[in-house]
Amino acid sequence: MLTIKDKTFVPFITAETIQNRVLELAAQISLDYAGKQPLIVGVLNGAVLFAADLFRNLTIPCEITFIRVASYQATESSGKLKQILGLSESVTDRHLIVVEDIVDTGLTICEVCDQLRAGNPASIAIATLLFKPAALKKEVALDYVGFEIENRFVLGYGLDYDGLGRNTKDILVLQ
Repeated sequence: MLTIKDKTFVPFITAETIQNRVLELAAQISLDYAGKQPLIVGVLNGAVLFAADLFRNLTIPCEITFIRVASYQATESSGKLKQILGLSESVTDRHLIVVEDIVDTGLTICEVCDQLRAGNPASIAIATLLFKPAALKKEVALDYVGFEIENRFVLGYGLDYDGLGRNTKDILVLQ
């Protein structure tokens, strides 16, 4: 159990379960992108741990970069996206794998992909650690999903509550 500010969180997905799933996803991506050299595009701040662990376990030549976007306020998605820090690399004719911590409404990831498409990449795939289908407001095709979860607020392994709790190894859920 962990209390941050006014909220209490309890264990949900263990670090071991997360790492096992990351290995499975990395193996699948390595197979799917054999002979290609994808650019992993991590979405900061939440996806930093997932993107790093996934990248570290890929067995294909690849590069990594990060973009930073904001769409959350406290425990609710604002539905509005503003790009804070963009790509410095050209994405033209590149195979992109956008790595997200969580897809809930789908609004953020769709906007990110729309912005990336403007750079004319060869392809865009989406890898997300967590997916909340019950919260979806905009249809999105997810290529790699770590865990499908119910529509509850989660914390840890990169996910935060008002900037805190990202550094827990497990994923916790609001009690």
